[in-house]
Amino acid sequence: MTTPGPETTETTAQAGLRELLPLLRPHRRALAGAAVLSLASAAAALAQPALVGQVISAVGSGGALLPGVVALVVVLVLASVLGAGQQYLLQRTAEGVVLSTRRLLVDRLLRLPIAEYDRRRTGDLMSRVGADTTLLRATVTSGVVELVGSVVVGVGALVAMALVDVWLLLVTVLAVGIGVTTAVLASRRVRALSRQAQEQVGAMSAAVERALSAVRTIRASGATAREVETVGVSAERAFRAGVSVARLEALVSPAGSIAVQGAFLSVLGLGGYRVATGSIAVADLVAFILYLFLLVMPLGQLIGSYTQLQAGLGALARVQEVLALEPEHDEQPERTGRAPAVLRVPSAGDPVPLLELDGVGFGYPDGTAVLHEVSFTVPAGTRTALVGPSGAGKSTVLALLEGFYPLSAGTVRWAGTDVRDLPRSALRARMGYVEQEAPVLAGTVRENLLLAAPDVPEEQLWRALAEVGLTGVVRRSPLGLDVPVGDDGVLLSGGERQRLAIARSLLSRPALLLLDEPTASLDARNEQLLRETLAAAAVDRALLVVAHRLSTVVDSDQIVVLDGGRVVAVGTHGELVDTSPLYRELATAQLLV
Repeated sequence: MTTPGPETTETTAQAGLRELLPLLRPHRRALAGAAVLSLASAAAALAQPALVGQVISAVGSGGALLPGVVALVVVLVLASVLGAGQQYLLQRTAEGVVLSTRRLLVDRLLRLPIAEYDRRRTGDLMSRVGADTTLLRATVTSGVVELVGSVVVGVGALVAMALVDVWLLLVTVLAVGIGVTTAVLASRRVRALSRQAQEQVGAMSAAVERALSAVRTIRASGATAREVETVGVSAERAFRAGVSVARLEALVSPAGSIAVQGAFLSVLGLGGYRVATGSIAVADLVAFILYLFLLVMPLGQLIGSYTQLQAGLGALARVQEVLALEPEHDEQPERTGRAPAVLRVPSAGDPVPLLELDGVGFGYPDGTAVLHEVSFTVPAGTRTALVGPSGAGKSTVLALLEGFYPLSAGTVRWAGTDVRDLPRSALRARMGYVEQEAPVLAGTVRENLLLAAPDVPEEQLWRALAEVGLTGVVRRSPLGLDVPVGDDGVLLSGGERQRLAIARSLLSRPALLLLDEPTASLDARNEQLLRETLAAAAVDRALLVVAHRLSTVVDSDQIVVLDGGRVVAVGTHGELVDTSPLYRELATAQLLV
């Protein structure tokens, strides 16, 4: 089936605190607790310089030292305990935010319209679940609550410094202000550069996923070195993007250091002069310097938090881009607000066909037309085959029946009812679908069989395996149904994967079974076994089979011949040999005439 449109990986969405708040809302109690601990820790920190000043004054005046020392020790221990509690609560909350965000992302990714998967790279989508959500952790720990605590400590330190000496405060504000302004201006670019870096990481993940998914083909083609180079180029782009972020973030640290050192030297110089002139006491100068350190620490945290917040918001933009995509709804958009029709399953011989395609047309958004005025019916309890040359649109018909893409024209009816009036989930529950590649999920045979019918008892699993000739394959292992199948079913042969996929579909007892090239990977013996299985399956369900190998479908009740996206003939094998030049050509080429 033709892939619609080009791949798209670039993001255009912007994210700010407004987009971050919904992710934090479920954790508001924990964040509030962390904020309370942060404020209490800030209060304890602000009390320390004042207590140190009292101790120094007591030493100078010969007063009692013990009360001040005890109070200082208690405040130090209390500040440490509060800080530890705050960090644990923040880290735990951050992990919770990452977990809930990943769940939201996975839920949305698995519910997107199929067309979205066609235009996006799998590795890039995986990167959003992994790398991008990880950056949110630092946003919560360093970018939100600590920001509040840093502001409280900074403001408190400034107030206390003003009470000690206004002139020293003015010198401090001037020196620190220059450094902070420089750092903030540099940090404003971090969000955009961080987002670009995450996009490059996503592109690298996509390149790795592409190479690993075809590693056997790459190895057999002698293309390992070229693929290593291709992935390496992608990794180098990610490296350069990361270095750009690191270079910008590196500007923040020197600016802060220069501001701190300048403020400290200025306070020492001016403070020493004012002590010498008797304008302030030594204890006040010591307290002021301690408050200066208290101001510098939150300023450093503030700048770091701002930088982390910008980086996190850059990653959040990529997360939000996926969350903003409209998921596939059970009720089709054009029918929203209408009461869904009741899904009926006609029995064999019913005058109303189980499935009817009436003038169906389909084209991809890029303008590629695939189907034109396709019309045929599938009566209940019958076998219908779709045949024709490659690119005729056979697999596209099955994808449209599953509702993976919207029709461009025409109507599909189930038991006389427009499928757009039926819930997608109910319709898909009555159809089994085996794709051409017959995908097998990593895990065990049992897990694959139970995918569509999780409550089926074990004896039915064995019966389904027997129907497709897989019993002997499974019994080779002492693990039985719990034998692993490997990633993408790599531990099974192509024919075994196809038969397992068919057995999985039969277990859900569908009214209509859609099979896309079911015998493409089967030998003659297993093809005959499968034909017998399909004949038995058609007794109580309809079959719609796409086939290139006509020997599989010569005994079908009807054969629909497609060419260039149009129905050019319908009939039985014998009728088509006489009436359809295209079918006769296909049958002759396969020695069936």
